[in-house]
Amino acid sequence: MTTTTDSKTMMRLQKYMAHCGVASRRSAEGMILDGRVKVNGEVVRELGTSISPESDRVEVDGTLIQTAADHVYVMLNKPTGYITSVKDNFGRPTALDLVRIDRRVYPVGRLDYDSEGLILLTDDGALTHLLTHPSHEFEKRYYVETDRLLTDTELAKLRDGVDIGDYVTQPAFVERQKGKGLIVGIREGKNRQIRRMVEALSANVKRLRRLSIGPLELGDLKSGAWRHLTPEEVAALKALK
Repeated sequence: MTTTTDSKTMMRLQKYMAHCGVASRRSAEGMILDGRVKVNGEVVRELGTSISPESDRVEVDGTLIQTAADHVYVMLNKPTGYITSVKDNFGRPTALDLVRIDRRVYPVGRLDYDSEGLILLTDDGALTHLLTHPSHEFEKRYYVETDRLLTDTELAKLRDGVDIGDYVTQPAFVERQKGKGLIVGIREGKNRQIRRMVEALSANVKRLRRLSIGPLELGDLKSGAWRHLTPEEVAALKALK
């Protein structure tokens, strides 16, 4: 079987099928194992198969699948107490519980259970891949409130990069706000990164709220509320490299 080999555009087959609305990722894996899926005319049974959404032809039960031409793009101001998964094994509420639309959409990236702010949900697999692939490092900004006032020397450490245990962070944008507040901008997406950065200074995050993803800004959207992106916002996200 021949597929495109540009690692920057490749996506796992079952993930692509889910983004096309064919089935959940787990159900898509079953379809692959059952020999119901073809890539470029050849049956694929390996779950590790990756394809290019832009150039590979994927068929399920003989029918070509593709992402919808009229994709849905939703901005949500996630409150604390929600996870950014499609469902949760522990029964916790998810970000999708707050968005009532008649389309299968998926959260782009993560935002911790105890964190709040901007989440993007979409059925556009290609855009999701662009925004989550490690090779595309655009800035995300957060409002961060710490449990104590950080010194100028400590803020300089955040700006230069800090050791968070298994990784030294890239230089961050840091701007002091009123009281114990900060605006922090990072380009990586390590698990609980900002909390771990603050913990490296022997302090703790009391509140974390994502304000922006690249050019997309949360603005005055209320907690728990959502809206569709404008065509201009979608175009700006797709222009990210």
